[in-house]
Amino acid sequence: MTTAISDTALADAFRQISADVDACFDALLAVPDDPRAVLYEAMRHAAIGGGKRVRPLLLTATAAMFNVDRSLAVRVACAVEAIHVYSLIHDDMPCMDNDDMRRGKPTVHKAFNDAVAVLAGDSLHALAFEILAGPQSHPDPFIRSELIYTLAEASGPNGMAGGQMMDLEAEKAKFDLPTVTKLQRLKTGALIAASVEMGAILGNVPVEGRNPLRAYARDIGLAFQIADDIMDETGDEAKAGKALHKDAAAGKETFLSLLGLERAREQAFFLVDQAIGHLASHGREADLLRALARYIVERDN
Repeated sequence: MTTAISDTALADAFRQISADVDACFDALLAVPDDPRAVLYEAMRHAAIGGGKRVRPLLLTATAAMFNVDRSLAVRVACAVEAIHVYSLIHDDMPCMDNDDMRRGKPTVHKAFNDAVAVLAGDSLHALAFEILAGPQSHPDPFIRSELIYTLAEASGPNGMAGGQMMDLEAEKAKFDLPTVTKLQRLKTGALIAASVEMGAILGNVPVEGRNPLRAYARDIGLAFQIADDIMDETGDEAKAGKALHKDAAAGKETFLSLLGLERAREQAFFLVDQAIGHLASHGREADLLRALARYIVERDN
């Protein structure tokens, strides 16, 4: 199925959400005139500028389907992005992936130091839930509570952090395809799924009414990681803005190593087609989600 969103319109949507997220973080992370200044500067270094902003765009696009006020959706999207950025700061540190570049600039521990990087990540983690708990994110405390629960579950041992632990263990053991799939559903897919879910929560969609969106998010989350694995092997570091070819060097099993390039690529496109199929009950209001599904496997960064 083709989408009614042109490449230009999708690029505009990314530019707009990037500007909105940067403006939100700029306001939230004003640098104080005291010894905490370096901490705020490190948080700003990581959170403002660069990055695809796929998760914020997924959240705001989902919320827009249900006529949610955009300012609320952007604020909630910043909470998701704060979790994503904190995870990148910690993941890049010497005790984990030991990367020098992220989003085309030095990683936080390189631009500052390890201690500042730990605190910047910790602070962004806390900031995410501070954002969601405040009435500016939604006037209904029950909605805010559900948003907090959803993001917390997606961030912890049953979500992203659990997936990161499995990823560290992957350097010491040979994982089969079901294990690699579980790893990536947690490490990458959980936060992508939470972004779509939180957009639906803002739209006051009943739990039972979210199943098609959940299926969509599950499929694009897996497709996203397969595309990342392909990019890690065949991509351009200048375009990616980070080091590539690290998984193979570390001896990790990936979708690419287990399936081969062609089968992995076919599986990614199959998942995208399936994801778009889950949106069949929605009309033009879901076109941006459909375009995002296509973008996930066609991107080069």
